Amino acid sequence: MKFLRPLFVATRLWLTLVGMVLLFVAAYAFPVLFPLVRILFVGFAILIGLDGWLLFGMARQQPGRAFFARREVPDRLSNGDENSITIYLENRYSFRSDVEVIDEIPFQFQRRDVLFRARLKPRETQAIRYDLRPTKRGEYNFGAVNVFVLSPLGLLKRRFQFEQGKMVAVYPSFLQMRQYELLAATNRLNEVGVKRIRRLGHSMEFEQVRPYNTGDDVRTINWKATSRRADAQGASLMINAYQDERSQPVYCLIDKGRVMQSPFDGLTLLDYAINASLVLSNIALLKQDRAGILTFSDRIGQLLPADRRAGHMLKILELLYRQKTRFLETDYESLYVSVKAHIRQRSLLLLFTNFETVGAMQRQLPYLRRLAKDHLLLVIFFENTELRSLLDKPATDTEQIYLKTIGEKFTFEKRQIVKELGLYGIQTILTAPQNLTADTVNKYLELKARGMI
Repeated sequence: MKFLRPLFVATRLWLTLVGMVLLFVAAYAFPVLFPLVRILFVGFAILIGLDGWLLFGMARQQPGRAFFARREVPDRLSNGDENSITIYLENRYSFRSDVEVIDEIPFQFQRRDVLFRARLKPRETQAIRYDLRPTKRGEYNFGAVNVFVLSPLGLLKRRFQFEQGKMVAVYPSFLQMRQYELLAATNRLNEVGVKRIRRLGHSMEFEQVRPYNTGDDVRTINWKATSRRADAQGASLMINAYQDERSQPVYCLIDKGRVMQSPFDGLTLLDYAINASLVLSNIALLKQDRAGILTFSDRIGQLLPADRRAGHMLKILELLYRQKTRFLETDYESLYVSVKAHIRQRSLLLLFTNFETVGAMQRQLPYLRRLAKDHLLLVIFFENTELRSLLDKPATDTEQIYLKTIGEKFTFEKRQIVKELGLYGIQTILTAPQNLTADTVNKYLELKARGMI
């Protein structure tokens, strides 16, 4: 049984058997062909035995295994991103081998096309690379890497199994976070849709007095320092240099209620909000601000106070990884009470939620106004992209006209929500899910440039 388990029959053998059956049928009609067909059948049986010896017999005479494979997968996968998986193959046979590789990927991907074919010369090594895009946080279990090896005869297959199981955690989009971090460090954020924000004046945090350079704001000239320098070292203009205010608390308030379970491109709105929160927290830390997280639904979830000490980004990543939906109605009163009790300093609050109608927003408006009274509140909610695609198509019958009318009504209500929140001084972002991260970072940089935080 141990010998038979790795033994499989190749397609070429089945086709040859079909051909032999047809020859025997022909020999039954024409008996003169029977001796020739019998010789062919004996030769075919010998080839099968030879193929089996090449795959199994020669391998026993060789030190080590006859074939080797290894899967290289990261310890963590990034949710919503393409993650590269590599399978390394090494042919230790003394002949050329055709191989078929089937990787047992986690069931969450629901893919049945992870089959690869390759041809390896003796002692040759090859690498097979493919991408996986997870759409849900959690633990993913990889199975074995199954390699089916064929000899040059191609009649039988020998199966090898490697990497017998591995668990990999899918975290919020840390690849996107690293991309934004790299672009921010090289001043190339505009490549991912982040606009260059013109600074309106400067903060009142004084940094130093330095010599004037071309392009500096003449309104910052320090005439007293200029006169003292002129008396001591000759005429030279001096200016007051200012820097951005630092250590401002920035909190991401993430709604985990049922309104955040709408799917888009495989991910829920909650996962888009978690990915954007991770990127924004990292950008805030790069800008020397303090980043914090608060999750809520029908009750308050987890609170991570704003900080920027070493290791704080890892705490944010771990907290966001463990968030789960409650599937219940969101309680904004509990949110207000929790913010009032735990966030004492004026902060920037980025509220990730979703309102489909003006009525739904108005029910929560009293709590939003109270939050905006003590903090700078930015409400972030989502466009219905399915409605947008419906509205962009021309109507061809009465039913489609009716659907487009209803769609226009919901789209108008989204815009009405933005206007009504603006009447109370509440900042808003209405965005498509795929643009959430860039739009949120844009708004944060804009508020910071305007000196509002």
